[in-house]
Amino acid sequence: MSPQDLRDRPQSAGDPLSEVLRLVEVSGAISGGFAIGGAWTSSYRLTMPLKFAAVVRGGVWMQADGVAPVRVDAGDIVVLNHRRELTMTSTREGAFPVEFQHSEANTFVTVDDHADRDVVLGGHIDVNDVGRQLLSTALPPLLHVRASAPDASHLHNLIDQVYDEVIADRIGADFAITQLAQLLVLSILRTYLKDTESLPPSWLALLSDSRLRPAVAAMHADPGNRWCLADLARTAAMSRTSFAERFRALAGVPPLTYLGTLRMLLAQRALRDPDVRVGVLAAQLGYTSDSAFSNAFKREVGMSPLRYRAGLGQDGCHSSSSSAATSSGMSTLV
Repeated sequence: MSPQDLRDRPQSAGDPLSEVLRLVEVSGAISGGFAIGGAWTSSYRLTMPLKFAAVVRGGVWMQADGVAPVRVDAGDIVVLNHRRELTMTSTREGAFPVEFQHSEANTFVTVDDHADRDVVLGGHIDVNDVGRQLLSTALPPLLHVRASAPDASHLHNLIDQVYDEVIADRIGADFAITQLAQLLVLSILRTYLKDTESLPPSWLALLSDSRLRPAVAAMHADPGNRWCLADLARTAAMSRTSFAERFRALAGVPPLTYLGTLRMLLAQRALRDPDVRVGVLAAQLGYTSDSAFSNAFKREVGMSPLRYRAGLGQDGCHSSSSSAATSSGMSTLV
């Protein structure tokens, strides 16, 4: 990516959510599932930070550590945020169900030939180090997205499509499942964002607010501009005081702090390209000198731009030794 790309991004100028999802590299993956009838229970440890389970047919009770059990019916999805254990059962109490083991391996198993089976698909949400910090703060420990919620009917259709691809022996199924999983994650976030009043202060709450959206879109479209509070408030057609108070209440940070963190997200992505010069990048992001940019980068990310670039692996990702500093540095966005 060239430095000019920081400004020339018309496809995302009016859609900050899409840009942030790209920056934190959100993706969905289906890891397996099962079909079983009668009375049953299954418990296993969770190894992925952001796990989800979707009920295709029937209905089950799900309970993760630290949260109350929930009834999950056909078309519903549960997202588990940094939970360690999950128990699923066909009945909440009063039965002696058959226990079976099911891991998070990439398999789909049919346990019996019962006519009325409960069918569950499992998967996880992949993000980079920064995204893991952002989503873990923005999402509750257990997010239950119900198919009965307004504008959520399409989720049931998506789940059915994924299931159809999982069990069908068709050419191109892996590719189809990957694409559908991406849409599934986006649909989960969209449905969650519909209930804006219950959202905790976070980047998701900010990006879902219609009044602040013009100002947020302006920052994302031109992050190198020397924005001041008055300019941003004017873009949102609000007074400076009202804009600043609403922004902080939703984002958890002031507008210019959010802008600084956005610049650092863009800088980290740009530094993956060895041809991007730090001095040019600093100017593109609105810093008056290399040293000003380097100081801001080190304050936010925990290391200098050159050291950050030196720590990148061949896949463009940072080693585990530096990921903690990167994640903690991005916490100001939430």
